[in-house]
Amino acid sequence: MKKPFDKIARIGLIANSEKVDCRNLVRKAARLIKATSREVISDAATARLAGLKGATSPDAAHLTKEVDLLIVFGGDGTMLRVAREIAGSDTPIVGINAGGLGFLTDVQAHQLPVALKQIFGGEIRLESRPLIEAWGEFCGVSMQLLALNDFVITRGAAPRLIDLEVSINNEVMTRYRCDGLIVSTPTGSTAYSLAAGGAVVTPNADVFELTPICAHTLSNRSVILGMSSLIAVKVLSKRVETILTADGQPPVILKAGDVINIRRSRHSIRLLHLAGSSFFETLRRKLDWSGSHI
Repeated sequence: MKKPFDKIARIGLIANSEKVDCRNLVRKAARLIKATSREVISDAATARLAGLKGATSPDAAHLTKEVDLLIVFGGDGTMLRVAREIAGSDTPIVGINAGGLGFLTDVQAHQLPVALKQIFGGEIRLESRPLIEAWGEFCGVSMQLLALNDFVITRGAAPRLIDLEVSINNEVMTRYRCDGLIVSTPTGSTAYSLAAGGAVVTPNADVFELTPICAHTLSNRSVILGMSSLIAVKVLSKRVETILTADGQPPVILKAGDVINIRRSRHSIRLLHLAGSSFFETLRRKLDWSGSHI
C-alpha cells in the first residue's frame, strides 16, 4: 500500500468510453473526490467521455504510476483490460459497476458516495489476484499473453470438434475431443468456466481450473491443478480452425502442432473491496443463491 487510505491524495479515474452510462458516474465521482480536497487524474479517453478538466495520463499503465488508487467504471471487461495494462502495479483498484453481472466491479453505481466515504475512512479490505500467462510460437509468430480470468482454446466458426492434448509438468494428462478448453484462474471460475459447467473456486485458492467445453466423452470433467503447474496444450486438429483468446480479447489463430504453454504470471493486481463485502455475499447476490426451505 502506497499510503494509508485516509492519506490518499491522488485518485485515478478510468471508464469504459463506449458506455454512455459511465459519463455521469465519472462526473459525480470527480465532484465528490474534489470536495474532499483530493486530486483527480484520468486517462485521456475518460477525460473526453466525461468532459473532465485537469490532469490526464495517456493510458492506465501510465496513470497507475501517478495515483494512490484507481477507480474503474464499467463492467468486468473494463476491469480485465485495466488489470492486464497495470499488471504488477501496487496501486489498488476498485470497480464501479456500470455493466451487467459484474463480479469484479462489485460496487454498484448507487453506492458510489457511500463507497468513497468508506474508502477514505479506511473501511476496506485488499485482495491480491494472480494473473496467468501463455506463450509459444503460434502460426510461426512468437507471442506472450496475459490474462486475469482465463485462456480459452476453441474451434473457429465451423461447427466441428477439435482435438487437444494436455500435458501437466511434461506428463500427458489426456486428449480432449471437444469444442474447446478453458484454463481459468480462481477469479475466472465465475466467468466462462462456470457457464461451461466448471466449479466455483474461491479467489484465495492457489489453483488452475481446466474445463472442457462440450467434450465428446462423458468422463471428461473439470480438473483442478496447483498454480505452480506448467500446463501445455498441443493442437492436434489439422482441418478445423483453432483459436486462442485471453480474457475474451481478439483471437490468435493456431495451427496443428502449436503448443500453448500456460503458467502463473509473476504479476498480480490488488483489488479493493468495501468492508462487510465478501465473495459468498457476492455469489448470493449475483447468482441469486437463495437456497430453498423444506
